[in-house]
Amino acid sequence: MQVKKTNPSPTQAVLTVIADEAELAAIKAHVLTHFQSKVKVPGFRAGKVPAELLEKHVDAATLQSEFLEEAIEQLYVSAAREHQLRPVDRPQISVKKFVPFTTLEFEATVEVLDAVTLPDYTKIRKTKPTAGATDADVKEVIESLRARLGEKKDVSRTIQDGDQVFIDFKGVDAKTKDPIAGADGKDYPLTLGSNTFIPGFEPELVGLKAGEEKTFTITFPKDYGMAALQNRKVSFTVSIIKVQEVVLPKADDEFAAKAGPFKSLADLKADIKKQLAAEKQNKSDRDFESELVKEISGKSKLAIPQILIADQINRLWTDLQQNIVYRGMTIQEFLSAEGKTEEEYRNQVLQPQAEDRVKASLVLAEIAEKEKLDVTPEELEIRIQILKGQYQDAKMQAELDKPEARQDIAARLLTEKAVNKLVAHATGK
Repeated sequence: MQVKKTNPSPTQAVLTVIADEAELAAIKAHVLTHFQSKVKVPGFRAGKVPAELLEKHVDAATLQSEFLEEAIEQLYVSAAREHQLRPVDRPQISVKKFVPFTTLEFEATVEVLDAVTLPDYTKIRKTKPTAGATDADVKEVIESLRARLGEKKDVSRTIQDGDQVFIDFKGVDAKTKDPIAGADGKDYPLTLGSNTFIPGFEPELVGLKAGEEKTFTITFPKDYGMAALQNRKVSFTVSIIKVQEVVLPKADDEFAAKAGPFKSLADLKADIKKQLAAEKQNKSDRDFESELVKEISGKSKLAIPQILIADQINRLWTDLQQNIVYRGMTIQEFLSAEGKTEEEYRNQVLQPQAEDRVKASLVLAEIAEKEKLDVTPEELEIRIQILKGQYQDAKMQAELDKPEARQDIAARLLTEKAVNKLVAHATGK
């Protein structure tokens, strides 16, 4: 077999393959075995027909078709291995010459991974921050628990801070009066002072009574989660359906017993502080890892195949759609609020995210290979069993046994090992 490789771009390879006659003869002999159980020849048992005789009883077009498919597959795999290609997609095949069973020349064009040039990540040093919970953090949780366990009584007086109210509201653009997608609600429960709504919204309700209505304008924060609403003036019309006074329980041992299996308020506070500290440390660790990977990825050099970016964009788009549905919106309402078409959102918002994710993934894969990391069958099985324990649905558990799911889980485990190795280098541990 003769193979010539060219690279039109760092992420594309073209293999020109010319097969040897001896290779084709061996492939033909192999393909003929596919027909042993399908063709009956008088005087011979199934599977025992001589190749020369078997060929005469096989449809010529079918034999040539299977031969060509098998030959291209075998020769392409061999050529790609010879030139150490790392394909990320199926090749596009163009047959240049084909004389059945004696001559075959074809071109295979395939997207490949570019070589990854890593920085000397072993010399990067960072101090891993330690996170903890403060007394103020604990107090905030205690107050939230008191509000949740508080006795609620309907009242006819005006709204005060700390009351729970039920409201109907609708938001429109303050200038154009166009409706704002997602800025309306019916019989919505809101506790004043909780600061869970748009900044500036809750104080506007103080002094109103059930049955009253008020219209006011709020300027959304510049860092609001939805880009189209950042710094935007929105006019809200709010109707008060019901006002409830919340009688907060005293924060004592009896309150602690109602909140959980605690003998005293001190036990409750200790448990809250422990859980908050663990949550904050976990977030701090993830942020540290993310920043470390981002730094190393930013210093690495590689060209990314477009097919990987396109695939990641599609995954992000699917996740976004699911999130939008969960928030009670349609994707069109979301895009309208963002002021973008689907194509604009994909190109302007999702593509940069996709490029960063794919690059980081490829860099971590290269580090795993350089560090000779692997995932043992035992490690994979343990992780799968842990995941199965998180799902009660038998169908979901069965999904975890599929080959593609196992491959994905193994890849995640390998990524975790690579990140842990980077953290060990950076912290000197």
